[in-house]
Amino acid sequence: MRYGFAIDQRTCIGCHACTVACKTEHQVPLGQFRTWVKYVDKGKYPSSTRDFAVLRCNHCTDAPCVEICPTKALFKRDDGIVDFDKDRCIGCKSCMQACPYDAIYIDEDTHTAAKCNFCAHRIDDGLEPACVVICPTHSIWVGDLDDPTSGISKLISKNPTTVRAPEQNTKPNVYYLGADRSTLDPTVAPVGSSYIWSRPDAQRTDVAADMTPDPITKAVTTLNTSHPRPWGWRVTTYLWSKGVGAGALMVASGALFAGIEAGPFVLLGAPAIGTAFTAATGALLVWDLKRPERFLYIFTKGNPTSWLFLGSVALAAYSGVAGTWLAVGAAARTGIIGAATAAKAVGLLKWAAVPTAAGAAGYTGFLFGQAEGRDLWQSPSLLGHLLVQATMAGSGVMLAVAGITGADKGLVKFLTRTFTVASAANVAMLAHEYSGEHPTKQAAMAAHMVTKGRYRKLFWKGAVGLGVFGGALAATSWKGKGIRRAALAGVIGQAALIAYESVFVRAGQDVPLS
Repeated sequence: MRYGFAIDQRTCIGCHACTVACKTEHQVPLGQFRTWVKYVDKGKYPSSTRDFAVLRCNHCTDAPCVEICPTKALFKRDDGIVDFDKDRCIGCKSCMQACPYDAIYIDEDTHTAAKCNFCAHRIDDGLEPACVVICPTHSIWVGDLDDPTSGISKLISKNPTTVRAPEQNTKPNVYYLGADRSTLDPTVAPVGSSYIWSRPDAQRTDVAADMTPDPITKAVTTLNTSHPRPWGWRVTTYLWSKGVGAGALMVASGALFAGIEAGPFVLLGAPAIGTAFTAATGALLVWDLKRPERFLYIFTKGNPTSWLFLGSVALAAYSGVAGTWLAVGAAARTGIIGAATAAKAVGLLKWAAVPTAAGAAGYTGFLFGQAEGRDLWQSPSLLGHLLVQATMAGSGVMLAVAGITGADKGLVKFLTRTFTVASAANVAMLAHEYSGEHPTKQAAMAAHMVTKGRYRKLFWKGAVGLGVFGGALAATSWKGKGIRRAALAGVIGQAALIAYESVFVRAGQDVPLS
């Protein structure tokens, strides 16, 4: 059994009765919507037209929101309906990033994810969804898509249909009859300066400047809903702090493998940086939740398919290694254990530090890969780039701290060279990522915003310019001399990384999905 919708835009009159019925049935807060009507105008008066599209959750057969949800708050029923359990939701907003249809929002009253759930409570009682009952033109059909004798199956089989974002391969179960392409493809019809009854939200207006309208139809969206970015500065900062935290012991372990002595900085300084920044990462993640008091649900109600859950496990594993390393360093510092014993213990810990640090630094590549709605984040090189960034961030901060507290000359040389090489690799990967073709229109649009649109100054002057300058400055201390220059280079490198994370996180979310 597979429930689905068929929406006949040939008969839809754009009356918003479905929207009102849905809001009433589910007590949806003001300004938020589970189903809504989008207007697109083409041409100029008096030769103008207006098309409608009823938008909502697509109850996908391969629902990415279900896969990414870390607590199984979103789930797929046996009848194909994608439903949600607000009592399990932690408000992480990852489902909003996974949905290619802008169908999920954070309810202002419950602070948990919500969306169209097919009026599952009505279905269970043998009733149709509220929107179907209220529609005055019978433009909304529901039924079992797997039953060839059902009304919806017959309707779909006898008429040409289309779906939203078919390239995402989610197998949506909402079919449109007679819908104009400009209403279903949000990249075709940017907003103008005003809607017909209101003004677009600031983000849609800003993004419209980087969109190219259809040169023939000149389609303009004249009514839609607001969909702000789910993730903001906390996620930007989390990407950087996680890189520093994981990179610190990744680099320190590399120094030990290179034969550098486990001096005070390696024993105590590196794990202190790793532990502090990883703790800050955890704090940022919890802070960004809409229901932070439920953060332990990630572990107690974990979803093994979600990289938010798996990433939390990776962070916990790395925190255990970093904390143990720090405890060994502190014990050596206070004389509880001898230097030789500490060096031996750290020599064993380095074998655990490398894979756990790589896991902590790199899991975000898989998490962002599950964010099916954000094509810029789907890059196959993201995992490698995160590891390079972690190396750059960790070695840079260690250089900055070493410039204040002092460190062995051999370690300073190793840190300087590591930071220089990582900086060069980071810039090279940026060049590779943004100079070539992108596989989808959405990814290409986001990349355009980065390199030529609204983020170009921050990208070229911040991420690239500071990255090149910091790497070049560190290169002047290649032989281990000039610790102050190397320390300054390490600080500049952090600014470059933060600039890029800010651009990457925002641009990925700025391409409209509805």
